[in-house]
Amino acid sequence: MQIRWTPAAAAALEHIKDYLDDHNPHLAQPTVRRLYATICSLKALPRRGREGSEQNTRELICAPLPYIVVYRVTDESVQILHIKHTSQDWP
Repeated sequence: MQIRWTPAAAAALEHIKDYLDDHNPHLAQPTVRRLYATICSLKALPRRGREGSEQNTRELICAPLPYIVVYRVTDESVQILHIKHTSQDWP
């Protein structure tokens, strides 16, 4: 199973890194690495997240980090759609 990133999801990860670089530089690299590793773990267990609020999506809580990864599982891949901070407004 492959992981495929949408441009929005890749931009969200970059935004998280940039924000942490500015506000908590010591947390930027470990946070991004942990998020990336959590997302990569979906290769082995793609349906481990809960059903998503958007149709045909799933949501993976990245505890203890305050992020939720929204993704879609297809026959060939896991498509990473969004990375949301838990304090963000959801649609």
